[in-house]
Amino acid sequence: MTTRLWDIGTDIGGTFTDIIAVRPDTNETRIAKVPSRPDAPVTAMLEALAAVGVAPEAVRRFVHGTTRVTNALVEERLPRVALVATAGFEDVLEIARYRREELYRLDIRPKALPLVPASLCFGIRERLDPTGKVVEALAKAEVERLKAWLVANAVESVAICLLHSYANPAHEKEIGAALEGVVPHVCVSHEINPEAREYERASSTAFNAAAMPIAVEYLTELERRLPIGAGLQVFHSAGAMVPVPAVKRRPLVMAMSGPAAGVSASARMARTLDRPRVLTFDMGGTTTDVCLIVDGAAEMTDTRMMGGRPLRQPMLAVHSIGAGGGSIVTLGPGGLAVGPKSAGSMPGPACYGRGGDRPTITDANAVLGYLDPEARLGDTIQIDVEAARRVIAPIAAELGFGITETAMGIIKVAGAAMARALRRVTVERGVDGRDCTLLAFGGGGPMHAAGLADMYGLSEIIVPAASSAFSALGCLTADFSFLQQGTVRMPLANFPHAAFAARVAELSGEATGPLLANGIAREEITVEHVALMRYSAQSDSIPVPFTMPLDQARLEADFHRRHRDLFGYATEEACVIEALRIQARKPSSVPFSRPDVGRAQGTARSRLCVFDASGAVETAIVPRETMSGVTFGPAIIEDAWSTVVVPPGWQVRPDDLGNLFMTRSAA
Repeated sequence: MTTRLWDIGTDIGGTFTDIIAVRPDTNETRIAKVPSRPDAPVTAMLEALAAVGVAPEAVRRFVHGTTRVTNALVEERLPRVALVATAGFEDVLEIARYRREELYRLDIRPKALPLVPASLCFGIRERLDPTGKVVEALAKAEVERLKAWLVANAVESVAICLLHSYANPAHEKEIGAALEGVVPHVCVSHEINPEAREYERASSTAFNAAAMPIAVEYLTELERRLPIGAGLQVFHSAGAMVPVPAVKRRPLVMAMSGPAAGVSASARMARTLDRPRVLTFDMGGTTTDVCLIVDGAAEMTDTRMMGGRPLRQPMLAVHSIGAGGGSIVTLGPGGLAVGPKSAGSMPGPACYGRGGDRPTITDANAVLGYLDPEARLGDTIQIDVEAARRVIAPIAAELGFGITETAMGIIKVAGAAMARALRRVTVERGVDGRDCTLLAFGGGGPMHAAGLADMYGLSEIIVPAASSAFSALGCLTADFSFLQQGTVRMPLANFPHAAFAARVAELSGEATGPLLANGIAREEITVEHVALMRYSAQSDSIPVPFTMPLDQARLEADFHRRHRDLFGYATEEACVIEALRIQARKPSSVPFSRPDVGRAQGTARSRLCVFDASGAVETAIVPRETMSGVTFGPAIIEDAWSTVVVPPGWQVRPDDLGNLFMTRSAA
């Protein structure tokens, strides 16, 4: 019988599935990539296991992040979903908000179509007031009428979102229980988003209902093919791991889980390296994701737009753009553009030699000499530079430029889009991004980091040792955690201390429950408290940490200080605790260790690379695993899975764990 020795982290991207395997007793670390299989993601994960030489029966713990649910929601490949709302509020998704997506574009639809069509929205007679008091009781006949309607409409999944159920979930619970066995998948808003804001709560619940059939099928297959019980875990968008049973009820926690895993690993590295402000730069095959980390903690957000509709739940504030290595380059009336469409994993960029016939950012990198035409990436993909030149040639001819000049233009256009993304998470939040360290990872991040730093004015870049599989590493090294959030609406004047303590205890129990059910001892769990506070006349709230028992005066002072930091002022107005966010956490004990990045040292090599308009220059090719001391640009640092571009004017040095530190060379 094989002993279970290995901990596995995987990140399923649009182009590649990354995997990192760690054996805790020896600290041995292995990395691999395999092409993603959108039609068979579980198969891709098992292929990734084989690529690192680990048998399924040798796996002790398996944690993964995925964009499967997100992609299905964005592309609207969804099952038949119904919405059950309080009578008179059935059109909440149709009405939405008054805002137009494009204020001055009258030729396009002002807002996205509702996720649930009007024909599948059911109004049930019942009513609560804002305090949760029953105004109209829920009659049994109404529930029977609903059941008959759902059966007649062959609904696969139902979202139940009743007015003010965040204050009193009794009616939602009653309906949910009655529908067990009638509809395959049922979700209730007080579990998904127990907060005020009727439209956002209904939209989030509908999203969750749409995701449930997809997630349950996928996770059930994974449990069957990798039967390791509690060791099978999922990374969620708030930056930690959750058990599979909890995810089946709330699959929305998987939205943006892959990018969140990279941010989680980045936050831990920022604390380890004592970097107070870090910008993450995760460039994969399909997207580039950026996030701001301040004092070792990533920024959080409560709302994200998905397909033009709000998804409200706590998650890391990752900003994504469609500019990955596989992003397709087009030439339109406005000039060169990259993305958001991607060549994906099949056929992929033309230079991968798999039949791709559209130019991509990766093809531009190949033309400029950054990718090694003599090596096989991960022993599977050999770069075909001539194929890259062929697909870029038509654009170059139309522009009247050479192929190399056009490739350089593609890189600059992509860099400008990435710089705009960095401004979204810094300048627009009152942070001077030039004071930050850029942490570059993903398949393309280290190739584009120096150019982006020059464009944005950053002075230091860190490329982590496991840069190509850093999000997979984040899955493995993250804390085991679960988070609950709920509306309380308690003014600090005449504060109801007993009611507040009871609500904190209730949410704490809901947050710790999944961890306890997964076999974690209560004494290993820490509970973090955050109050979402606002002035009484405001509509939006800001997060303020606190401890129990509550020190009301300190909480109020912390709120004023935080408000002043964010907006430049604070007032003497009355304050309100709008909601509570409670997170139960078991801190990770998985260490960062130096991984085997492959490719043995060969003889000293060089090749021609292009970095600017001055033309091609002879560039040293340096094996990453043998680096020591300072390497000056121009240089290309390679391992089996990643390429680090060090342009002229930059220098790089490794540390003992294999992380690379890039700075500008002294004049």
